[in-house]
Amino acid sequence: MRRVPVPAPRLAASLALFAAAPAAQAAAPVQATLATHWAGYVAVLWFAIAYLFVVAEEFTGLRKSQPVMLAAGAIWAVLAFASSRMGVPEAAHEAVRDYLLEYGELLLFLLAAMTYVNAMSERGLFEALRARLLRRGLGYRALFWTTGALAFCLSPLIDNLTTALVMCAVVLAVGREDTKFVALACINIVVAANAGGAFSPFGDITTLMVWQAGKVPFAAFFALFLPSLANWLVPALCMHAAVPRGAPPASDEVVRLKRGAGVIVALFAITVVLAVGFHQFLHLPPFLGMMTGLALLKLYGWHLARVATAQQKDDFAREGAPGDVDAFDSYEQVARAEWDTLLFFFGVIMCVGALGYCGYLAMLSTSFYGGLGATNANILVGLMSAILDNIPMMVAVLQMAPAMDTGQWLLVTFTAGVGGSLLSIGSAAGVALMGQAHGRYTFFSHLKWSWAVALGYAAGIGVHLLVNARYFTGT
Repeated sequence: MRRVPVPAPRLAASLALFAAAPAAQAAAPVQATLATHWAGYVAVLWFAIAYLFVVAEEFTGLRKSQPVMLAAGAIWAVLAFASSRMGVPEAAHEAVRDYLLEYGELLLFLLAAMTYVNAMSERGLFEALRARLLRRGLGYRALFWTTGALAFCLSPLIDNLTTALVMCAVVLAVGREDTKFVALACINIVVAANAGGAFSPFGDITTLMVWQAGKVPFAAFFALFLPSLANWLVPALCMHAAVPRGAPPASDEVVRLKRGAGVIVALFAITVVLAVGFHQFLHLPPFLGMMTGLALLKLYGWHLARVATAQQKDDFAREGAPGDVDAFDSYEQVARAEWDTLLFFFGVIMCVGALGYCGYLAMLSTSFYGGLGATNANILVGLMSAILDNIPMMVAVLQMAPAMDTGQWLLVTFTAGVGGSLLSIGSAAGVALMGQAHGRYTFFSHLKWSWAVALGYAAGIGVHLLVNARYFTGT
């Protein structure tokens, strides 16, 4: 998952320092004017309309990337026209270029991560996990806690959305006929996946953005482990008594892992180490380490393809027909990346960046963080993310660039990451599970337990303020 008031992320500053200075000088008077200019009002209106379509995605069927991409192009066209009329025709161009560099860094990181997750899925790792859980013959309550614990533990590694989908598949396979169990288990999975993703830079888009922006060191994210654990355990304990007793019938299904599954997991671990190492020790953007790791996956895919071709020839010569040798195409896994999500990030970063270019984010930061104080403002960010989604909220906070210490940046990372659990529509995991468990996990079934999720939200904040006091320096 970076931002600053007038576009100047770390990568852009290092690559285009000479160009950024005059752009910033030119943008300052433009910002002061655009905030009360018709073009600024148009930008706000168009972004609001586009985001209404994003929120209504479930009802309209319009993919969320489409309205924000259209709005981004239209808004910047209007702002460029207005800037030109003000005598600074290059200001909008420089701003867009800087935000594009920022988006490119995020895109390449996520593309590598998504490709690895898709590769592990294609090799049967997640299906094997599902089948193994089914064979254990767990009761409904044991399954409730097992799927929640696995969601909490896996989401820091493979992201909260993928984790939630895998665990929901398990729940549906064993409890398809028990609507109450499915609803409670899905709520538990959404909360656990979002909470687990909050204490790892790889667990959520928001944590990734904060880490790549240099606001929080890699190791400091793990200080959110206890707050995240409290955020999950409190609502889980509240729901426990409502989970049905008894046990579903056990399954004897066995899923065979395809060739190279273990090696791909090992390569993914190496890729994570490379991303951290490039950032921590070489002071290079993390995406460069991720892309290096992606190259390793592609080389291994080339090896698997050669082995498959050789074995097919051998099978054909011996038996007269090619056998099943589990060929692997790394480019196919790249194509399977969630492009709607990746393009949605483009639209959001460009739209929110346009509001920053107009000066609205600077004004909002002054009234929001200056008026409420950092702690109250960061708690409110989490509550708002349940309705407005955590990604645009975090983009806005990073572009506001309020002066905060590590403790406050950790707080807003935590609240933005777990605040979406308050409503089923507040996070990608919740929206995805409403579709996967259609009719059993719904907006209202989640809303019934929102009070318990809110208790977990408050408990997590309290734990963070208590156990991570050393990160608060008063700035």
